[in-house]
Amino acid sequence: MKTQLVDAIQLEEVEMEEEITTTSNNNNPVEPAQVKEPKCYTVEEAVESIGFGCFHILLFVIMGSANIVEAMEIMLLAVVSPEIRCEWHLEDWQVALVSTMVFFGFMVCGVLCGYIADKYGRWKVVFGGFVWASYFSFLTSFSTSYGWFIFLRCMVGCGVAATSQGFVLKTEFIPAKYRAYLLPLASIFWMMGSILIIVLGMTVVPTMGWRWMIRFSVIPSLVLIGLFMFIPESARFQVSAGNIQGAMSTLKRIAKMNNGVLPEGELREPEVTERGNAVTLISSAFRRTSLLLWYSWFVASFSYYGSVLSSSELLEKNLLCVTDPDLEHQIKHIQEETLCYCIPFNSDDYQTLLISCLGEVALIPLNIILLNIVGRKYSMVILLLLSAFFFMLVNICTTMLGFTILLFLLRSVVSMNFNVVYIYTAEVYPTSVRSIGMGFCTSFSRIGGMIAPFIAQVLMSKSVILALSPFATACIICAIGVFFLPIETRGRALLQDA
Repeated sequence: MKTQLVDAIQLEEVEMEEEITTTSNNNNPVEPAQVKEPKCYTVEEAVESIGFGCFHILLFVIMGSANIVEAMEIMLLAVVSPEIRCEWHLEDWQVALVSTMVFFGFMVCGVLCGYIADKYGRWKVVFGGFVWASYFSFLTSFSTSYGWFIFLRCMVGCGVAATSQGFVLKTEFIPAKYRAYLLPLASIFWMMGSILIIVLGMTVVPTMGWRWMIRFSVIPSLVLIGLFMFIPESARFQVSAGNIQGAMSTLKRIAKMNNGVLPEGELREPEVTERGNAVTLISSAFRRTSLLLWYSWFVASFSYYGSVLSSSELLEKNLLCVTDPDLEHQIKHIQEETLCYCIPFNSDDYQTLLISCLGEVALIPLNIILLNIVGRKYSMVILLLLSAFFFMLVNICTTMLGFTILLFLLRSVVSMNFNVVYIYTAEVYPTSVRSIGMGFCTSFSRIGGMIAPFIAQVLMSKSVILALSPFATACIICAIGVFFLPIETRGRALLQDA
């Protein structure tokens, strides 16, 4: 009996101690500092940690080559214009309509491609664009009439609109401090594309005709389609779409190629549900930026293609030192009672176009210096004012050498401005709307491209000064507008969400 009583007392003491311990733990919870939170990092931090290396060189070469294809499709218009004008007895407005239809296709598909790229990925859109543009460009060489030709070139414009999303894909992989150096160098590939199509014009058109020139021009696109398989989807897009595993796989692949390391911890960023929402572009945070950028893109394209087509028109019709062209310059050939300028480019004309193409890369070091010292905004202001200045200088009567130098400088500054506009747009918008933001901007730029031929090719036959003045005026107005852009993106990390 005594033994049972002692055991009961000991059991009661043990239960009381457990209650005291439990109460003590409840009253004194573990300090938050004692719980080790897992380390985490963002895609921006991963990209900066991995640094620049072999992957970025591969990315630069392959995605830069996309500019070769785009340049060839656009510059082809300047080279082929004299040929189709003669073959189908076209008037000035009909030749201008060819360029306009290409840019119309670009404009319509630009926004659509941007939306799809934000919703479903950059890679799919760019790859599809290469295939689409190559297919319809090849079909163009079999055009049996002017109507078929402009329809097929319009379809090519749609494909080129998709390939422009490659700039977004490229920007999202490059560390911040290297963007101002690498992105302007893309002009080298644009120049290569321009030179390649001019060389094809010099060698193929006189012997085999313009149709074979177009067929040969498709070959780089086919090569690029194969090379593009080595480029992964944007890790920034994958994270915004909630595909963390895909983003990790991409980042590990880049780190391995670059012999770099990822930050400690795990990749963690919230999924962005509102991707590709165009309303964001005109929200209070981006309204002024978007409106000014849309006009800046309009002017960038208007001035660039104005310089390209104006030079082609001045050479084709021999309008140097001619202020108001007379009938001799306006009517070069009459076939079946239809006005027709049946005057193909000669070797000197091709040489002038080649030299002017070199102007697109000659001042790249100046472009890089401006981007790093004065920033994106003020680089645009300076380049726009210089563009206006050189457009007016083209009116001055000079020798062919003087005209070539002026054309060289004009192509340099308008090309540099286009570069800066591209860079600023890709940096200022967040990942959730970066592609559709670029899509809207490129669509507005093509409105400028649609108008430029009617001024540079149609109005030029009436008055050289009257044709060049709108380009200079638009550049001056745009320079004033750019000054009021609210955001400077130099050294700024790419935003993930608005």
